[in-house]
Amino acid sequence: MKTIFSLSAFVLVAPLTAFADSPQIVGDAPAAPIEASAPVEAAPVKFVISADAIYTAAGEMIEGGTVVISGTTIAAVTPGGESGEDGLHVAAITPGFVELSPRINLADYSVEESGEIMPTMRATSSMDLYDKRWERLLNSGTTTVLISPTAEDVVGGLTSVLKTGGDPTVEARVVLADATLAGSFGSHASRGNHAVFGRPTDHFSRRPTTRMGTEWSQRKAFYDTLAAIGNVDRQFAGWDIMESVLNGERPYIVQASATQDIRTAIYLKEEFGIPNMVVDAAAEAWREPGLLVRSGMAVILPPFDAQGRTAIDNGFLAWNSAKLLDDLEVPFALSSHGSASLNGRLSMQAGYAIRGGLSFEDALAAVTITPARLAGVDSRVGSIEVGKDADLVLWSGEPFAATSRIVGVVLNGELVTK
Repeated sequence: MKTIFSLSAFVLVAPLTAFADSPQIVGDAPAAPIEASAPVEAAPVKFVISADAIYTAAGEMIEGGTVVISGTTIAAVTPGGESGEDGLHVAAITPGFVELSPRINLADYSVEESGEIMPTMRATSSMDLYDKRWERLLNSGTTTVLISPTAEDVVGGLTSVLKTGGDPTVEARVVLADATLAGSFGSHASRGNHAVFGRPTDHFSRRPTTRMGTEWSQRKAFYDTLAAIGNVDRQFAGWDIMESVLNGERPYIVQASATQDIRTAIYLKEEFGIPNMVVDAAAEAWREPGLLVRSGMAVILPPFDAQGRTAIDNGFLAWNSAKLLDDLEVPFALSSHGSASLNGRLSMQAGYAIRGGLSFEDALAAVTITPARLAGVDSRVGSIEVGKDADLVLWSGEPFAATSRIVGVVLNGELVTK
């Protein structure tokens, strides 16, 4: 049995077959043979992967198990079993990583700069699927991402969940279109705007120009939405999208790094009763334990920096932030912000969180099933379960350990790295 794999390690095994002439019983009725004698075949098994340990993110670790892949999905997850002489064996398997803040957009070209409240804009309208960053994310184990506009507008538009590989079209890669609405607090939303003195000189002569102005713009947008409900004369482009946030039909993910901006986001959530709100790049979330617990806000942590400071508003990320949030039972996900550095990638962020006191199980959840739930795609990705997409990360040793590395990635049932 091979422990280091190659493309030749994958072989088709006998297809799963259900015979049509098998007796069928419904309730207490006697079994009756079916006249047709031809077998009805299920989707053939592509390959079987065995591992010393399978970390499903859906329950207990399976020691010495196998994952059976059929088509693009997982057909079976079982303890014991072998992948066969020509099959594939690795030290460990985890689900493909899910990242909600990969920052893989076209920067300022991913937002509409003519206004600040742009709920109808779609991040998928301004992205480059040929960008090498997609391949880098996939090779490092990230199989699913949330694509968002950069945080230059108060309300930036609709996000979508995409796979990081496959045919370079939105239709081929999309998992959930228009998954969340993106917004921003802090200095980014007001950056580039300026006050009007006399005649306006350009379309950046507008609010907000300060943090206070950003808060005002957020509140006005939601008050305008409340006024638009049931009043055609007050309706504006995207009011129904804003209403979907108020109704809890769509999560609202806002960027806020510094403690004062996180507080402001929490107060907005409480003022309008927004059911499902997530704060992204929340470096200083650990400073607001009481408010986080009271509000029920979820958190996306930025990548850890050795100096403790983040690039967004110079927020201070404590070395044990993930552990502090976990102790408070605050839902949180880890992120890499699409870092090109080996030390910045998502698998390393999980390792840093473990070093900061977080358990292995919670670190795994923070890069798999928790972000999948926050984005509303946990029925398809985020854990190793029968029927879910066959997105897997294959390891040479214990996942996230300094002595282990990713030796392969399976996306939609296909080996995409070697």
